[in-house]
Amino acid sequence: METAILVRHGETELSLRRAVSGDPEGTNPLTEAGRAQARELGRLLADEDIDLCVTSAFPRTVETADIALQGRDVPRVVIPELNDPRAGSFEGGPLDEYRTWARGAGSGDVPPGGGESRQELVARYAGGYRKLLERPEPVILVVGHSLPMAYALGALEGNGPTPTVPLVDYAVPYRLGAEELATVIERLESWVAAPTW
Repeated sequence: METAILVRHGETELSLRRAVSGDPEGTNPLTEAGRAQARELGRLLADEDIDLCVTSAFPRTVETADIALQGRDVPRVVIPELNDPRAGSFEGGPLDEYRTWARGAGSGDVPPGGGESRQELVARYAGGYRKLLERPEPVILVVGHSLPMAYALGALEGNGPTPTVPLVDYAVPYRLGAEELATVIERLESWVAAPTW
């Protein structure tokens, strides 16, 4: 990999309601606004040579990629390590409640009802980004989720780990070179090894 273009999926029915959606088997299609965002992403990337498209295992990332790359023959790969977090009993509920819990929980704490701790989650994201970095394709479009992108962009800026991070805008491309992504991976791995945060 030489360049990764990280993009959050378009707006979905549950994200419009600010609801947690960490189950890849759940129904959560793009809204009409989300489909328009994906079409605009396609226009933004129309002149870009894209050698591979990576998505998470969530249908909303695949739907966004399908719309953005319509008419283009770009191979696809799923990297499930870049999935949204499993949120336990918060699944389907208000995102603000999940974020309130996270701010009061340690990074090793698992959400009620199962799910993933922040340390497990960041370790998974670091592994997913490492898989991406090791790909042979020069330019890779990665259609994913707000949280793994926010962690990556924060790590790149040198920010330390925090219980919650700002949401990333829908369908806006962020370009990272191989050295930048390697830095992200190194910093995420250091977060996993850090005391609770």
